[in-house]
Amino acid sequence: MLAPRRRPLLRVLSLVCLFQLGPVASQDPTPLPSQDSVTDYAPSTNVECPDFSTTSLLRVFTPDNQTLHPEETAYINQRASKVLPDAWQAWLGGNVEGHGYNLSSFQGNYPKIGMAIPGGGLRSALYGAACIGGLDARNDSAKAAGTGGLLQVTSYLSGLSGGSWVTGSMYFNNWPTMNEMVLGNGGDMEGWLLELPLASPDGIDLFSGNNQDFYGSILWSVMAKAQQGIDTSLTDPWARMISYHFLNQTNRQNFFTNDTAHGAGQLWSDIPRIPAYQQYQTPFPIVVSDSRPVGSNATTATTLDPVVYEITPLELASYDPNLSMGMNLTYAGTHLLNGTAVNGSACVTGFDQAGFIMGSSASLFNQILDFARNTISDFSQDDGAAILYVLSRQLRDVRTRADDVANWPNPFHGMKNATFEDSSSEWLELIDGASNSENIPYAPLFVRARALDVIVTIEGSADDNVNLWPNGSSLLTTALRQSTLLRPSHQQFPPIPQDTQAFVDTGVNMRPTFFGCDPTQSPPEFPLVIYLPNAPPINGDDPVTKYVKAS
Repeated sequence: MLAPRRRPLLRVLSLVCLFQLGPVASQDPTPLPSQDSVTDYAPSTNVECPDFSTTSLLRVFTPDNQTLHPEETAYINQRASKVLPDAWQAWLGGNVEGHGYNLSSFQGNYPKIGMAIPGGGLRSALYGAACIGGLDARNDSAKAAGTGGLLQVTSYLSGLSGGSWVTGSMYFNNWPTMNEMVLGNGGDMEGWLLELPLASPDGIDLFSGNNQDFYGSILWSVMAKAQQGIDTSLTDPWARMISYHFLNQTNRQNFFTNDTAHGAGQLWSDIPRIPAYQQYQTPFPIVVSDSRPVGSNATTATTLDPVVYEITPLELASYDPNLSMGMNLTYAGTHLLNGTAVNGSACVTGFDQAGFIMGSSASLFNQILDFARNTISDFSQDDGAAILYVLSRQLRDVRTRADDVANWPNPFHGMKNATFEDSSSEWLELIDGASNSENIPYAPLFVRARALDVIVTIEGSADDNVNLWPNGSSLLTTALRQSTLLRPSHQQFPPIPQDTQAFVDTGVNMRPTFFGCDPTQSPPEFPLVIYLPNAPPINGDDPVTKYVKAS
Protein backbone atom coordinates (compact mmCIF):
# COMPACT_ATOMS: atom_id res chain seq x y z
CA MET A 1 0.00 0.00 0.00
CA LEU A 2 1.28 3.45 -0.87
CA ALA A 3 2.20 5.85 1.87
CA PRO A 4 -0.70 8.32 2.31
CA ARG A 5 1.46 11.35 1.56
CA ARG A 6 1.91 10.15 -2.04
CA ARG A 7 -1.61 9.29 -2.99
CA PRO A 8 -3.01 12.70 -4.09
CA LEU A 9 -0.43 12.94 -6.84
CA LEU A 10 -1.13 9.46 -8.15
CA ARG A 11 -4.79 10.01 -8.90
CA VAL A 12 -4.92 13.70 -9.59
CA LEU A 13 -1.91 14.54 -11.74
CA SER A 14 -2.87 14.15 -15.38
CA LEU A 15 -0.60 11.85 -17.34
CA VAL A 16 0.01 14.54 -19.90
CA CYS A 17 2.17 17.61 -19.80
CA LEU A 18 0.79 20.65 -21.61
CA PHE A 19 3.66 20.96 -24.07
CA GLN A 20 2.72 24.45 -25.17
CA LEU A 21 2.85 28.05 -24.18
CA GLY A 22 -0.72 29.26 -24.03
CA PRO A 23 -2.90 32.05 -22.64
CA VAL A 24 -2.26 32.71 -18.98
CA ALA A 25 -3.38 35.07 -16.28
CA SER A 26 -0.99 38.00 -16.16
CA GLN A 27 1.26 38.95 -13.24
CA ASP A 28 3.05 42.28 -13.28
CA PRO A 29 6.70 41.61 -12.44
CA THR A 30 8.45 43.91 -9.99
CA PRO A 31 11.85 44.76 -11.48
CA LEU A 32 15.00 44.04 -9.56
CA PRO A 33 17.37 46.87 -8.71
CA SER A 34 19.19 47.80 -11.93
CA GLN A 35 22.91 47.89 -12.59
CA ASP A 36 24.31 50.64 -14.73
CA SER A 37 27.08 49.21 -16.89
CA VAL A 38 28.22 46.02 -18.58
CA THR A 39 31.42 46.43 -16.53
CA ASP A 40 29.41 45.59 -13.42
CA TYR A 41 30.26 42.00 -14.37
CA ALA A 42 33.54 42.63 -12.55
CA PRO A 43 33.67 41.35 -8.96
CA SER A 44 34.79 43.63 -6.14
CA THR A 45 38.18 42.80 -4.67
CA ASN A 46 39.81 43.81 -1.39
CA VAL A 47 36.45 43.71 0.37
CA GLU A 48 36.82 43.30 4.11
CA CYS A 49 36.23 39.69 5.09
CA PRO A 50 34.06 38.63 7.99
CA ASP A 51 35.92 38.12 11.26
CA PHE A 52 37.33 34.61 10.80
CA SER A 53 37.72 34.23 14.56
CA THR A 54 33.93 34.28 14.95
CA THR A 55 32.58 33.55 11.45
CA SER A 56 33.34 30.80 8.98
CA LEU A 57 32.68 31.07 5.28
CA LEU A 58 32.61 27.26 5.11
CA ARG A 59 29.94 24.87 6.31
CA VAL A 60 31.33 21.42 7.06
CA PHE A 61 29.33 18.25 7.62
CA THR A 62 29.52 14.51 6.99
CA PRO A 63 27.25 12.05 5.19
CA ASP A 64 26.30 10.59 8.58
CA ASN A 65 25.63 14.02 10.10
CA GLN A 66 24.28 15.81 7.05
CA THR A 67 22.91 19.32 7.46
CA LEU A 68 21.36 21.93 5.21
CA HIS A 69 22.21 25.61 5.22
CA PRO A 70 20.10 27.07 8.06
CA GLU A 71 18.65 29.75 5.79
CA GLU A 72 17.56 27.08 3.30
CA THR A 73 15.83 25.19 6.10
CA ALA A 74 14.16 28.38 7.29
CA TYR A 75 12.92 29.22 3.77
CA ILE A 76 11.51 25.75 3.19
CA ASN A 77 9.79 25.76 6.57
CA GLN A 78 8.33 29.24 6.11
CA ARG A 79 7.05 28.37 2.64
CA ALA A 80 5.56 25.13 4.01
CA SER A 81 3.68 26.95 6.75
CA LYS A 82 2.71 30.21 5.03
CA VAL A 83 2.14 29.29 1.37
CA LEU A 84 1.83 25.58 0.68
CA PRO A 85 -1.38 24.82 2.61
CA ASP A 86 -3.32 27.37 0.55
CA ALA A 87 -1.58 26.22 -2.64
CA TRP A 88 -2.58 22.61 -2.00
CA GLN A 89 -6.11 23.71 -1.22
CA ALA A 90 -6.31 25.79 -4.40
CA TRP A 91 -5.07 22.84 -6.47
CA LEU A 92 -6.83 19.87 -4.92
CA GLY A 93 -9.22 21.32 -2.40
CA GLY A 94 -12.21 21.39 -4.71
CA ASN A 95 -13.90 18.71 -6.79
CA VAL A 96 -13.34 15.94 -4.26
CA GLU A 97 -15.52 13.64 -6.34
CA GLY A 98 -13.27 14.22 -9.35
CA HIS A 99 -9.98 13.24 -7.72
CA GLY A 100 -11.16 11.27 -4.73
CA TYR A 101 -9.24 12.97 -1.92
CA ASN A 102 -10.18 15.11 1.03
CA LEU A 103 -7.15 17.21 1.90
CA SER A 104 -8.20 17.56 5.50
CA SER A 105 -7.44 13.87 6.02
CA PHE A 106 -3.77 14.59 5.46
CA GLN A 107 -3.65 16.95 8.44
CA GLY A 108 -1.10 19.19 6.74
CA ASN A 109 1.31 16.31 6.02
CA TYR A 110 1.72 17.09 2.34
CA PRO A 111 4.41 15.56 0.11
CA LYS A 112 7.62 17.54 -0.21
CA ILE A 113 8.19 17.95 -3.95
CA GLY A 114 11.19 18.77 -6.11
CA MET A 115 11.25 19.50 -9.83
CA ALA A 116 14.21 18.95 -12.18
CA ILE A 117 14.87 20.63 -15.55
CA PRO A 118 17.65 18.88 -17.54
CA GLY A 119 20.30 20.12 -19.91
CA GLY A 120 20.23 20.48 -23.67
CA GLY A 121 20.65 24.15 -24.55
CA LEU A 122 17.76 26.08 -26.02
CA ARG A 123 15.95 22.87 -26.85
CA SER A 124 15.82 21.87 -23.20
CA ALA A 125 15.09 25.42 -22.08
CA LEU A 126 12.04 25.67 -24.32
CA TYR A 127 10.78 22.22 -23.40
CA GLY A 128 11.31 22.98 -19.71
CA ALA A 129 9.45 26.28 -19.93
CA ALA A 130 6.55 24.65 -21.78
CA CYS A 131 6.21 21.89 -19.21
CA ILE A 132 6.40 24.31 -16.31
CA GLY A 133 3.67 26.33 -18.00
CA GLY A 134 1.62 23.14 -18.10
CA LEU A 135 1.99 22.73 -14.33
CA ASP A 136 1.38 26.38 -13.39
CA ALA A 137 -1.91 27.36 -11.74
CA ARG A 138 -1.69 30.73 -13.52
CA ASN A 139 -2.15 28.94 -16.85
CA ASP A 140 -5.90 28.59 -17.35
CA SER A 141 -5.66 25.62 -19.69
CA ALA A 142 -3.32 23.80 -17.28
CA LYS A 143 -5.66 24.51 -14.41
CA ALA A 144 -8.61 23.18 -16.39
CA ALA A 145 -6.67 20.01 -17.17
CA GLY A 146 -5.92 19.45 -13.48
CA THR A 147 -2.14 19.81 -13.77
CA GLY A 148 -2.00 23.55 -13.09
CA GLY A 149 -1.03 23.88 -9.45
CA LEU A 150 1.77 21.35 -9.14
CA LEU A 151 4.33 24.13 -9.62
CA GLN A 152 2.81 26.08 -6.75
CA VAL A 153 3.23 23.19 -4.28
CA THR A 154 6.82 22.42 -5.29
CA SER A 155 9.51 23.09 -2.67
CA TYR A 156 12.69 22.73 -4.75
CA LEU A 157 13.56 23.53 -8.37
CA SER A 158 16.84 22.28 -9.87
CA GLY A 159 18.29 23.16 -13.25
CA LEU A 160 21.29 22.08 -15.27
CA SER A 161 22.82 23.64 -18.40
CA GLY A 162 19.84 24.76 -20.52
CA GLY A 163 17.63 23.96 -17.55
CA SER A 164 19.64 26.44 -15.49
CA TRP A 165 18.75 29.14 -18.02
CA VAL A 166 15.05 28.55 -17.36
CA THR A 167 15.70 28.55 -13.62
CA GLY A 168 17.68 31.78 -13.64
CA SER A 169 15.25 33.48 -15.98
CA MET A 170 12.29 32.74 -13.72
CA TYR A 171 13.94 34.21 -10.64
CA PHE A 172 15.61 37.25 -12.16
CA ASN A 173 12.37 38.21 -13.86
CA ASN A 174 10.51 37.87 -10.53
CA TRP A 175 8.69 34.61 -11.21
CA PRO A 176 6.59 35.50 -14.27
CA THR A 177 4.36 33.10 -16.15
CA MET A 178 6.15 31.10 -18.82
CA ASN A 179 4.21 32.86 -21.55
CA GLU A 180 5.42 36.24 -20.33
CA MET A 181 8.96 35.05 -19.72
CA VAL A 182 9.53 33.45 -23.12
CA LEU A 183 7.32 35.55 -25.38
CA GLY A 184 7.02 38.83 -23.48
CA ASN A 185 4.09 40.60 -21.87
CA GLY A 186 3.61 43.47 -24.29
CA GLY A 187 5.06 45.87 -21.74
CA ASP A 188 8.27 45.77 -19.75
CA MET A 189 9.19 42.20 -20.69
CA GLU A 190 10.07 41.31 -24.28
CA GLY A 191 10.80 37.65 -23.64
CA TRP A 192 13.85 35.61 -24.54
CA LEU A 193 14.38 37.24 -27.97
CA LEU A 194 15.29 33.87 -29.49
CA GLU A 195 15.00 35.21 -33.01
CA LEU A 196 18.44 36.68 -32.23
CA PRO A 197 21.07 33.88 -32.07
CA LEU A 198 22.99 33.67 -28.81
CA ALA A 199 26.46 34.26 -30.25
CA SER A 200 25.78 35.93 -33.61
CA PRO A 201 22.70 38.07 -32.97
CA ASP A 202 23.07 40.14 -36.15
CA GLY A 203 23.58 37.15 -38.39
CA ILE A 204 26.42 35.43 -40.18
CA ASP A 205 28.49 38.58 -40.82
CA LEU A 206 30.58 38.73 -37.66
CA PHE A 207 31.97 42.11 -38.69
CA SER A 208 28.65 43.88 -39.13
CA GLY A 209 28.29 47.02 -37.05
CA ASN A 210 25.75 45.46 -34.70
CA ASN A 211 27.74 42.27 -34.14
CA GLN A 212 30.90 44.24 -33.49
CA ASP A 213 29.07 46.42 -30.96
CA PHE A 214 27.76 43.26 -29.28
CA TYR A 215 31.17 41.59 -29.11
CA GLY A 216 32.71 44.81 -27.86
CA SER A 217 30.24 44.94 -24.98
CA ILE A 218 30.77 41.25 -24.19
CA LEU A 219 34.55 41.65 -24.09
CA TRP A 220 34.31 44.88 -22.13
CA SER A 221 32.53 42.92 -19.39
CA VAL A 222 35.17 40.18 -19.44
CA MET A 223 38.04 42.65 -19.45
CA ALA A 224 36.56 44.40 -16.43
CA LYS A 225 36.65 41.09 -14.55
CA ALA A 226 40.20 40.33 -15.68
CA GLN A 227 41.37 43.81 -14.65
CA GLN A 228 40.38 42.90 -11.10
CA GLY A 229 43.04 40.22 -11.22
CA ILE A 230 40.58 37.36 -11.66
CA ASP A 231 41.32 34.77 -14.33
CA THR A 232 38.69 34.32 -17.02
CA SER A 233 37.88 31.71 -19.65
CA LEU A 234 35.55 31.13 -22.57
CA THR A 235 32.77 30.59 -20.02
CA ASP A 236 32.81 34.33 -19.26
CA PRO A 237 31.79 35.65 -22.70
CA TRP A 238 29.39 32.71 -22.94
CA ALA A 239 27.88 33.79 -19.62
CA ARG A 240 27.40 37.31 -20.91
CA MET A 241 25.77 36.08 -24.14
CA ILE A 242 23.30 34.03 -22.11
CA SER A 243 22.50 37.03 -19.93
CA TYR A 244 21.22 39.11 -22.86
CA HIS A 245 18.40 36.60 -23.34
CA PHE A 246 17.56 35.09 -19.97
CA LEU A 247 18.09 37.90 -17.48
CA ASN A 248 16.29 41.24 -17.47
CA GLN A 249 17.33 44.68 -18.84
CA THR A 250 17.58 43.67 -22.52
CA ASN A 251 15.06 44.37 -25.29
CA ARG A 252 15.13 44.67 -29.07
CA GLN A 253 15.79 48.39 -28.92
CA ASN A 254 18.84 48.27 -26.64
CA PHE A 255 20.28 44.87 -27.59
CA PHE A 256 23.27 46.29 -29.48
CA THR A 257 23.83 49.24 -27.16
CA ASN A 258 25.32 49.79 -23.71
CA ASP A 259 22.24 51.64 -22.50
CA THR A 260 21.82 49.00 -19.78
CA ALA A 261 24.07 46.49 -18.04
CA HIS A 262 22.29 43.58 -19.79
CA GLY A 263 22.22 41.61 -16.57
CA ALA A 264 25.75 42.43 -15.41
CA GLY A 265 25.81 42.92 -11.66
CA GLN A 266 22.82 40.68 -11.00
CA LEU A 267 24.05 38.18 -8.44
CA TRP A 268 22.83 34.68 -7.66
CA SER A 269 23.21 35.48 -3.95
CA ASP A 270 20.72 38.33 -4.43
CA ILE A 271 17.86 35.96 -5.26
CA PRO A 272 16.59 36.34 -1.66
CA ARG A 273 16.00 40.01 -2.47
CA ILE A 274 13.55 39.16 -5.26
CA PRO A 275 9.98 40.04 -4.21
CA ALA A 276 8.47 36.69 -5.18
CA TYR A 277 11.14 34.90 -3.15
CA GLN A 278 10.65 37.20 -0.18
CA GLN A 279 6.95 36.29 -0.26
CA TYR A 280 7.82 32.54 -0.35
CA GLN A 281 6.04 32.19 -3.69
CA THR A 282 8.89 30.28 -5.35
CA PRO A 283 10.57 26.93 -4.79
CA PHE A 284 14.14 27.00 -3.52
CA PRO A 285 16.43 27.14 -6.61
CA ILE A 286 19.49 24.97 -7.21
CA VAL A 287 21.81 24.82 -10.23
CA VAL A 288 24.14 21.87 -10.86
CA SER A 289 27.66 21.87 -12.30
CA ASP A 290 30.15 19.04 -12.69
CA SER A 291 33.87 19.35 -12.08
CA ARG A 292 36.97 18.40 -14.02
CA PRO A 293 39.75 17.26 -11.68
CA VAL A 294 42.37 20.00 -11.79
CA GLY A 295 45.41 18.94 -13.79
CA SER A 296 43.58 16.30 -15.80
CA ASN A 297 42.93 18.64 -18.76
CA ALA A 298 40.28 16.12 -19.85
CA THR A 299 38.53 16.89 -23.13
CA THR A 300 35.95 14.12 -22.84
CA ALA A 301 32.97 13.35 -20.67
CA THR A 302 33.94 12.59 -17.07
CA THR A 303 33.52 9.40 -15.10
CA LEU A 304 31.10 9.25 -12.19
CA ASP A 305 33.85 9.97 -9.64
CA PRO A 306 34.51 13.75 -9.87
CA VAL A 307 32.62 15.96 -7.45
CA VAL A 308 29.19 17.24 -8.48
CA TYR A 309 28.50 20.76 -7.17
CA GLU A 310 25.27 22.58 -6.50
CA ILE A 311 24.87 26.34 -6.45
CA THR A 312 22.06 27.86 -4.41
CA PRO A 313 21.48 31.52 -3.49
CA LEU A 314 23.30 30.70 -0.26
CA GLU A 315 26.32 28.60 -1.13
CA LEU A 316 28.48 26.61 -3.51
CA ALA A 317 28.30 23.13 -2.05
CA SER A 318 28.56 19.42 -2.64
CA TYR A 319 26.84 16.66 -0.72
CA ASP A 320 29.09 14.04 -2.31
CA PRO A 321 30.56 11.98 0.57
CA ASN A 322 34.14 12.81 -0.42
CA LEU A 323 33.53 16.57 0.11
CA SER A 324 30.37 17.33 2.11
CA MET A 325 30.99 21.07 2.44
CA GLY A 326 29.51 24.39 1.44
CA MET A 327 30.96 27.88 0.83
CA ASN A 328 29.14 31.17 1.44
CA LEU A 329 28.22 32.20 -2.10
CA THR A 330 28.58 35.93 -1.42
CA TYR A 331 32.35 35.44 -1.00
CA ALA A 332 32.75 32.65 -3.56
CA GLY A 333 35.46 34.48 -5.52
CA THR A 334 37.80 34.51 -2.52
CA HIS A 335 40.86 32.27 -2.44
CA LEU A 336 40.79 30.37 0.84
CA LEU A 337 43.29 28.01 2.45
CA ASN A 338 42.02 25.87 5.28
CA GLY A 339 38.97 28.12 5.52
CA THR A 340 40.81 31.45 5.79
CA ALA A 341 41.37 34.09 3.10
CA VAL A 342 44.81 33.75 1.53
CA ASN A 343 45.00 37.52 1.19
CA GLY A 344 44.61 38.23 4.90
CA SER A 345 41.36 40.03 5.57
CA ALA A 346 40.68 40.88 1.90
CA CYS A 347 37.78 39.02 0.30
CA VAL A 348 36.04 39.07 -3.09
CA THR A 349 32.33 39.69 -3.63
CA GLY A 350 30.27 39.87 -6.81
CA PHE A 351 31.88 36.78 -8.34
CA ASP A 352 28.53 34.99 -8.38
CA GLN A 353 27.15 36.82 -11.41
CA ALA A 354 23.85 35.21 -12.42
CA GLY A 355 25.09 34.80 -15.99
CA PHE A 356 28.29 33.17 -14.77
CA ILE A 357 26.33 30.70 -12.63
CA MET A 358 24.23 29.70 -15.64
CA GLY A 359 27.34 29.68 -17.81
CA SER A 360 29.20 27.42 -15.38
CA SER A 361 26.35 24.92 -15.49
CA ALA A 362 26.45 25.04 -19.30
CA SER A 363 30.23 25.18 -19.81
CA LEU A 364 30.69 22.28 -22.20
CA PHE A 365 33.68 23.73 -24.05
CA ASN A 366 36.23 21.21 -22.77
CA GLN A 367 34.33 18.56 -24.74
CA ILE A 368 33.48 20.44 -27.93
CA LEU A 369 36.34 22.90 -28.47
CA ASP A 370 39.27 21.64 -30.55
CA PHE A 371 42.10 24.12 -30.00
CA ALA A 372 44.41 22.38 -32.46
CA ARG A 373 41.94 22.67 -35.34
CA ASN A 374 40.22 25.84 -34.11
CA THR A 375 36.81 24.19 -34.41
CA ILE A 376 33.80 23.88 -32.13
CA SER A 377 30.94 21.40 -32.31
CA ASP A 378 27.37 21.29 -30.95
CA PHE A 379 26.66 24.86 -32.05
CA SER A 380 25.12 26.19 -35.23
CA GLN A 381 27.74 27.14 -37.81
CA ASP A 382 27.17 30.87 -37.26
CA ASP A 383 27.27 30.71 -33.47
CA GLY A 384 30.27 28.39 -33.50
CA ALA A 385 32.22 30.80 -35.67
CA ALA A 386 31.19 33.70 -33.44
CA ILE A 387 32.35 31.97 -30.25
CA LEU A 388 35.73 31.16 -31.79
CA TYR A 389 36.06 34.78 -32.91
CA VAL A 390 35.29 36.11 -29.43
CA LEU A 391 37.73 33.63 -27.88
CA SER A 392 40.51 34.79 -30.20
CA ARG A 393 39.96 38.40 -29.12
CA GLN A 394 39.70 37.41 -25.47
CA LEU A 395 42.98 35.51 -25.56
CA ARG A 396 44.64 38.54 -27.11
CA ASP A 397 43.24 41.16 -24.73
CA VAL A 398 42.73 39.63 -21.28
CA ARG A 399 44.32 37.22 -18.88
CA THR A 400 42.86 33.73 -18.83
CA ARG A 401 43.52 30.49 -17.02
CA ALA A 402 42.03 27.17 -18.25
CA ASP A 403 40.17 28.46 -21.30
CA ASP A 404 37.70 25.59 -21.68
CA VAL A 405 36.17 25.46 -18.17
CA ALA A 406 34.58 27.82 -15.65
CA ASN A 407 37.38 28.88 -13.30
CA TRP A 408 36.34 29.19 -9.65
CA PRO A 409 38.77 29.93 -6.79
CA ASN A 410 38.75 26.77 -4.69
CA PRO A 411 37.14 27.61 -1.33
CA PHE A 412 37.86 24.07 -0.13
CA HIS A 413 41.63 24.34 -0.67
CA GLY A 414 43.40 22.38 2.06
CA MET A 415 40.20 20.78 3.35
CA LYS A 416 39.46 17.06 3.59
CA ASN A 417 42.67 16.12 1.78
CA ALA A 418 42.17 12.43 2.50
CA THR A 419 39.05 12.25 0.32
CA PHE A 420 38.68 15.46 -1.74
CA GLU A 421 40.66 15.15 -4.97
CA ASP A 422 41.03 18.91 -5.52
CA SER A 423 42.04 19.69 -1.93
CA SER A 424 45.54 20.71 -3.00
CA SER A 425 44.40 22.94 -5.86
CA GLU A 426 43.89 26.70 -5.71
CA TRP A 427 41.16 26.42 -8.34
CA LEU A 428 38.06 24.45 -9.20
CA GLU A 429 37.33 23.71 -12.84
CA LEU A 430 33.55 23.58 -13.24
CA ILE A 431 32.00 22.23 -16.41
CA ASP A 432 28.61 21.44 -17.90
CA GLY A 433 26.40 19.70 -15.35
CA ALA A 434 25.77 16.78 -17.69
CA SER A 435 29.44 16.00 -18.28
CA ASN A 436 29.22 12.79 -16.22
CA SER A 437 26.17 11.71 -18.29
CA GLU A 438 23.70 12.78 -15.60
CA ASN A 439 21.71 15.13 -17.80
CA ILE A 440 18.94 15.52 -15.22
CA PRO A 441 19.87 17.55 -12.09
CA TYR A 442 18.72 14.84 -9.70
CA ALA A 443 21.61 14.95 -7.21
CA PRO A 444 20.38 17.89 -5.05
CA LEU A 445 16.86 16.48 -4.94
CA PHE A 446 17.99 13.09 -3.61
CA VAL A 447 20.08 14.55 -0.77
CA ARG A 448 18.93 12.72 2.35
CA ALA A 449 18.69 15.86 4.51
CA ARG A 450 16.17 17.39 2.08
CA ALA A 451 13.91 14.35 2.47
CA LEU A 452 11.91 14.82 -0.71
CA ASP A 453 8.88 12.59 -1.24
CA VAL A 454 8.29 13.31 -4.94
CA ILE A 455 10.60 14.36 -7.76
CA VAL A 456 9.05 15.63 -10.99
CA THR A 457 11.33 15.11 -13.98
CA ILE A 458 10.89 17.40 -16.98
CA GLU A 459 12.90 15.19 -19.31
CA GLY A 460 14.05 16.85 -22.51
CA SER A 461 17.23 14.85 -23.11
CA ALA A 462 18.09 14.01 -26.72
CA ASP A 463 19.36 10.44 -26.27
CA ASP A 464 17.92 8.79 -29.36
CA ASN A 465 20.05 9.72 -32.39
CA VAL A 466 17.13 9.24 -34.77
CA ASN A 467 14.23 11.09 -33.18
CA LEU A 468 16.11 12.81 -30.32
CA TRP A 469 13.79 11.37 -27.68
CA PRO A 470 15.08 10.46 -24.22
CA ASN A 471 15.81 6.79 -23.58
CA GLY A 472 16.40 6.75 -19.84
CA SER A 473 20.19 7.13 -20.02
CA SER A 474 20.33 9.85 -17.40
CA LEU A 475 18.11 8.02 -14.93
CA LEU A 476 20.23 4.89 -15.26
CA THR A 477 23.43 6.87 -14.74
CA THR A 478 22.07 8.62 -11.65
CA ALA A 479 20.78 5.35 -10.22
CA LEU A 480 24.24 3.84 -10.70
CA ARG A 481 26.07 6.79 -9.12
CA GLN A 482 23.72 6.81 -6.15
CA SER A 483 23.98 3.08 -5.55
CA THR A 484 27.78 3.04 -5.77
CA LEU A 485 29.15 6.44 -4.69
CA LEU A 486 26.33 8.25 -2.91
CA ARG A 487 24.70 5.57 -0.80
CA PRO A 488 25.66 7.27 2.51
CA SER A 489 24.50 10.74 1.44
CA HIS A 490 21.57 10.40 -0.94
CA GLN A 491 18.28 8.56 -1.15
CA GLN A 492 18.33 5.67 -3.56
CA PHE A 493 16.60 5.73 -6.93
CA PRO A 494 13.28 3.87 -7.23
CA PRO A 495 13.06 0.79 -9.48
CA ILE A 496 13.36 1.62 -13.19
CA PRO A 497 13.85 -0.44 -16.37
CA GLN A 498 17.25 -2.14 -16.35
CA ASP A 499 18.71 -0.49 -19.46
CA THR A 500 17.94 1.94 -22.27
CA GLN A 501 16.51 -0.79 -24.48
CA ALA A 502 14.07 -1.70 -21.74
CA PHE A 503 13.04 1.96 -21.47
CA VAL A 504 12.23 1.91 -25.17
CA ASP A 505 10.64 -1.57 -25.23
CA THR A 506 8.30 -0.80 -22.34
CA GLY A 507 7.39 2.57 -23.86
CA VAL A 508 8.07 4.57 -20.71
CA ASN A 509 10.20 7.00 -22.71
CA MET A 510 7.12 7.85 -24.77
CA ARG A 511 4.65 8.70 -22.02
CA PRO A 512 4.51 10.13 -18.50
CA THR A 513 5.39 7.44 -15.98
CA PHE A 514 5.47 7.11 -12.20
CA PHE A 515 8.51 5.25 -10.80
CA GLY A 516 8.39 4.06 -7.18
CA CYS A 517 4.67 3.45 -6.72
CA ASP A 518 5.18 0.38 -4.55
CA PRO A 519 7.54 1.09 -1.65
CA THR A 520 7.89 -1.65 0.93
CA GLN A 521 8.85 0.54 3.88
CA SER A 522 7.22 3.37 5.81
CA PRO A 523 8.41 5.98 5.30
CA PRO A 524 9.20 4.90 1.73
CA GLU A 525 12.77 3.89 0.99
CA PHE A 526 12.89 6.09 -2.11
CA PRO A 527 11.02 9.10 -3.46
CA LEU A 528 8.35 8.82 -6.11
CA VAL A 529 9.78 9.95 -9.48
CA ILE A 530 7.29 11.39 -11.95
CA TYR A 531 8.82 11.18 -15.40
CA LEU A 532 7.58 13.58 -18.12
CA PRO A 533 9.59 12.76 -21.27
CA ASN A 534 9.67 14.77 -24.46
CA ALA A 535 7.85 12.45 -26.85
CA PRO A 536 5.38 12.60 -29.74
CA PRO A 537 2.24 14.39 -28.59
CA ILE A 538 -0.61 11.97 -27.94
CA ASN A 539 -2.90 13.86 -30.35
CA GLY A 540 -0.60 13.15 -33.31
CA ASP A 541 0.85 16.65 -33.67
CA ASP A 542 4.46 17.14 -34.71
CA PRO A 543 7.06 16.92 -31.92
CA VAL A 544 7.81 20.01 -29.88
CA THR A 545 11.38 20.17 -31.15
CA LYS A 546 13.94 18.02 -32.87
CA TYR A 547 16.75 20.57 -32.68
CA VAL A 548 19.64 19.51 -30.48
CA LYS A 549 22.27 22.24 -30.95
CA ALA A 550 23.30 24.22 -27.89
CA SER A 551 22.15 27.48 -29.42
